[in-house]
Amino acid sequence: MRAIRDIALTFALCFTLIPAHGQDFDASRFLGEQWYGLYMTGQKVGYSSSNVSQAEDGSIVVVEDASFKLNMAGIKQDMSIYSKRVYEPGGGLRSIESKVDDISGTNTFDAKVEGDQLKLVSIIGGQRTDRLLPKPTETIKDMLKIVDLFDNGARPGDSVTYKVFEPMYLMEIEGEITVEGMESRILDGVPTDVYKVKSKLSLMGIESEGYMTADGVTLEDEIAGGVITMRLEPEAIARDVQYSNDTVVSNAAMVDRRIVRARQRKSLKLRITGPITEDNVFNSERQSMKKEGRSYSFIGRKNDMEGFNAATLPITEASVAEFQQPSMFVQSDNPAMVAKAKEIVGDETDSYKINELISDWVHKNMNPTFSARLTNSLEVLENLEGDCTEHSMLYIGLARAAGLPAREVAGLIYVEGPEPGFYFHQWAGVWVGKWIEVDPTFDQPIADATHIKLAEGDLFGQAKLLPIIGRLNIQVLD
Repeated sequence: MRAIRDIALTFALCFTLIPAHGQDFDASRFLGEQWYGLYMTGQKVGYSSSNVSQAEDGSIVVVEDASFKLNMAGIKQDMSIYSKRVYEPGGGLRSIESKVDDISGTNTFDAKVEGDQLKLVSIIGGQRTDRLLPKPTETIKDMLKIVDLFDNGARPGDSVTYKVFEPMYLMEIEGEITVEGMESRILDGVPTDVYKVKSKLSLMGIESEGYMTADGVTLEDEIAGGVITMRLEPEAIARDVQYSNDTVVSNAAMVDRRIVRARQRKSLKLRITGPITEDNVFNSERQSMKKEGRSYSFIGRKNDMEGFNAATLPITEASVAEFQQPSMFVQSDNPAMVAKAKEIVGDETDSYKINELISDWVHKNMNPTFSARLTNSLEVLENLEGDCTEHSMLYIGLARAAGLPAREVAGLIYVEGPEPGFYFHQWAGVWVGKWIEVDPTFDQPIADATHIKLAEGDLFGQAKLLPIIGRLNIQVLD
């Protein structure tokens, strides 16, 4: 369930908003450590710490460390995310060290400024990749200037923008913090001015609302409408975490009645209510979504292949070329991936038949198990286990290695059982002369009508699912 683990990964990005001020600031004002309890839809799932220190050479070091305890369908798993950012005495970014630890091991992202470039070394699934990128414009001033606003008598509506480079996304992301109001609270027995602020990462569609002191200490922050809440707590209380309620079940959308012959249906009509935005609305041959008042009418279908002549290899369509390329988490150019794709596909050139061959192989060879990990195609090929995320990532890696354009798709799927409902799920899209959707987890070279697509793309694109996790209501109309 990548949607669940994305909460953790995106939290780490959101938590990078460490406020202070100006280039020639008094660092002693901001040195120290804060601890936070982390809550997912009201259940405590982890803790984090933020530490700001100053080295002997005057550089500023910002360390963030978050740990999660996840219960996924009864399987208890831990995940941690660490980040260390170092700024020159003059304020410029010097280096970033970050890592994600999960059941598959450790993935690292180390970036260092060298002249006007940023040298980034990532090790994912045991494979090292070196990249040279333009030097980020981010400075300590980006991270710290909100307090300048407070110091100068911030008023409701005042805002500041900032930029932060995220190694996992290979890009700088711009955010905005807006002051919404001010109130007085008693903190440690002393009346203290507290600012209510709203933070926004527009490109990811993520907003948070929280409270900060005039010194930039976050007291509480609700991310993505409260999907994740971080709350300032004493260290001992913050670190007191037990495994939460089942995150798979608690974030599902249960239905008022079962869907008969769900996998065999040619179409399905639903009404979906919740905080859906334009980023979550997709209309295609396979599904249609139409806003009706405060809800959306949804019609799901299977892609129709009757009479369709699939494209043959090689595929040279320019509009889909980007989905044939390897990426940080889809190592489709790795020799092991290329060899396995050739073994599965052989000399077949019909794109739809290739889709069937790869989907069938992934379904038959994967060991299904729930997992919380930073998934990549190569690691899945080596271990052949995981949930829907691992199934789809392996399919995409093999499809691209075979020459097919393929991409990640995520949303909801109907699942029978003691608690029937729509559960967050990931599958794949593949271009065979037109885009169709395939679900190797359920052995479907054409995904069934119960798939509700709400996001597409890599980690960055799927982060747009976060504001709606656990907040949807679905009514079956037929």
